[in-house]
Amino acid sequence: MRKWNKLLALLLAMVMALGMTVTAFAEGEDATEDAVEYNGTIVILHTNDVHGAIDGYAKVAALKAQYEAEGAYVLVMDAGDFIQGQPAVSISQGATAVELMNMVGYDVAIPGNHEFDYGYDNLKALAEKAEFPILAANITSNGAAALDENVVFTAPDGTTIGVFGLDTPETATKANPAKIKGLSFAAGEEMFAIASKQVEELADCDYVVCLGHLGIDEESTGNRSIDLLEKVTGIDLFIDGHSHSDLAAVAAATNENRTVGETVVTSTGTALANIGVVTIKDGTITTETVSTADITVAEDDAIAARAAEINAEIDAEYGAKFAESEVDLNGERDPGNRTEETNLGDLIADALLWKAQEQGEKADVAITNGGGIRASISAGDITKKDVNTVLPFGNTLGIIKLTGSELLNALEASTYCTPTAVGAFPQVAGIEFTVNTFKAYDQGEQYPGSTYYGPKSINRVTINSIGGKDFDPNATYTIVTNDFMAAGGDTYYAFAAADAYYDLGLPMDEVVMEYITEVLGGKVTAEKYGEAAGRITILGYSDVTASNWYVGAVEYVTENNLVDGLTDTTFGPSEGMTRAALATALYRMAGSPEVTGENPFTDVADDAAYKNAVIWAYENNIITGRNETTFDPDGTLLRQEIAAMLYRYKGSAAEADLSVFTDADTISAYATEAMGWMVSTGLFQGNADGTIAPKATATRAQVSTILMRFAELPEAPAEETPAEETPAEETPAEETPAEETTDKEAA
Repeated sequence: MRKWNKLLALLLAMVMALGMTVTAFAEGEDATEDAVEYNGTIVILHTNDVHGAIDGYAKVAALKAQYEAEGAYVLVMDAGDFIQGQPAVSISQGATAVELMNMVGYDVAIPGNHEFDYGYDNLKALAEKAEFPILAANITSNGAAALDENVVFTAPDGTTIGVFGLDTPETATKANPAKIKGLSFAAGEEMFAIASKQVEELADCDYVVCLGHLGIDEESTGNRSIDLLEKVTGIDLFIDGHSHSDLAAVAAATNENRTVGETVVTSTGTALANIGVVTIKDGTITTETVSTADITVAEDDAIAARAAEINAEIDAEYGAKFAESEVDLNGERDPGNRTEETNLGDLIADALLWKAQEQGEKADVAITNGGGIRASISAGDITKKDVNTVLPFGNTLGIIKLTGSELLNALEASTYCTPTAVGAFPQVAGIEFTVNTFKAYDQGEQYPGSTYYGPKSINRVTINSIGGKDFDPNATYTIVTNDFMAAGGDTYYAFAAADAYYDLGLPMDEVVMEYITEVLGGKVTAEKYGEAAGRITILGYSDVTASNWYVGAVEYVTENNLVDGLTDTTFGPSEGMTRAALATALYRMAGSPEVTGENPFTDVADDAAYKNAVIWAYENNIITGRNETTFDPDGTLLRQEIAAMLYRYKGSAAEADLSVFTDADTISAYATEAMGWMVSTGLFQGNADGTIAPKATATRAQVSTILMRFAELPEAPAEETPAEETPAEETPAEETPAEETTDKEAA
């Protein structure tokens, strides 16, 4: 345990502040009238996931000086991921970040997963240069503590603040495994036990703070800050990182701290867009984030000047234009490179495959992880700095050989949670495959030293082709990838287990720049990279999971192109089915026949995607308008209306005793025969309460289920299909459902 006493530094700061005019903390505040008296107050300024946004450090220092001038005892802390990201820090492998943090006067920091991007030895060297401890209680090196575990600070009034650090166990696979050999990152219950031990060790302190890089992302479930705090008590304040969450903003919106149990949890977001401010006074902890853009306190001149100098050095070497792009290249996370194929992912993978082949390798496929793509490139000039920002890790090209079945296993693992974002999501060249997210991931055994699990069976991924040829699970394929993945990073344990691997030693960012200049002639065109090339097909929606009762039906209508999603990523299962959507589904089911008739409806635009479907349904007496001139395409359908439409399309005379339903007398006359047919065929089932709910709104999930069953019915003789249309007045637009039914039985 290391004890750091800041009393002397605080006294010096207060002496320097005497006689100075107090400036406002934020725009609009009057320092002379509204300044808060901070004598006896502990203020913790905190940052996380700065990722090289070094221009903000001068604001951190200024805010620190301001609070100290007001009489506060100030501690400055960082919750990880400070040495990697922008070229300003990544090119020096973090040395410039530590230099500026020393100038600010940081008191303590912890490593994030990206502190290990350049290896453990690099982090140890940076820790020697840091004028503050770097803590992590859950990391060991060959069985011994890899870093300091905790530190205690003492305020002028004797109040003690104990701080211990935790890093995400995901570091084991989010950092290059080859660069962290010998390190272990305790996870789950083991990490919780370590945290409890730290609380015991710091029990004599007035306040216990956990400085963690765990986050709250769903992807990290089991190792998140909120998971830990469900099991570990005695922590007063948890300052979090990793998920780029602005938790203090959430607290401000709800006018209360975010807490788990008795612990206050806070985090600032990323890239120093905000500075976290924790105040501790008379046993009360409050949190907020202050936007750096709104801070009007004068920046620390020395820090601002040094940051500007570092940026100028980068711009001089990396800022010159070497190419241009006609299009924006998508480097976003979600939706983006962690959820789907992108044009930037295609470009990078194309570059890797090209370079490997140029080197004489008979490479079949290129795969790079979406989490390694860190920024977008806007249309216009492209600089070396742009590419280095996109690919900041210094990764090199590696070659591995896998059988087709091993490659399939790796792709199944890397898309295990798609469409939920995951850093392992593959961006590819030379291969086309489909991910069916309607299918559940069949989780197998946990990979050694990893937080990820391999697949027990292949459920979700189908490889359509490799190099334009049919996929062969028994063939051996040569894969070009990056050294991080080749060493088993993210979910790619199958890569680390490959029989053959060798590193070409070619930096990815340089390969991409060479590809743009030599192959593309210095111009990224809209023709080639205007949009994703269609190498990865994703069947599924973010709001439909494999556990939903209707997943099979949504999968059916999607694969058969009957019902479109509400958006590219959402299906809207609980939304009401619209008149236009059902007309479109039936039109497509009929083979989308040619339509020659005129459009009779003023509210169906000539460029509407559903225009032909509506005209076809109208001409075939399947549906009418609400009146002679309006169709109401966005109006939602009642169950009895759906029954009538399906009956007119494919129904036949059938007997069904509707009197068994307690609300049978509420069925409109035009729909009685259709409702009877729906019940007799099993397309409609009653509710558990004995009702048939004819005037309830039918959801898209329910109608998808009905359409799946409907498609399996035998064809009815044409003469038995009712030809006469429902009178418009019998299906009024204003008719409201008695109650929306969402359960499976109602379908």
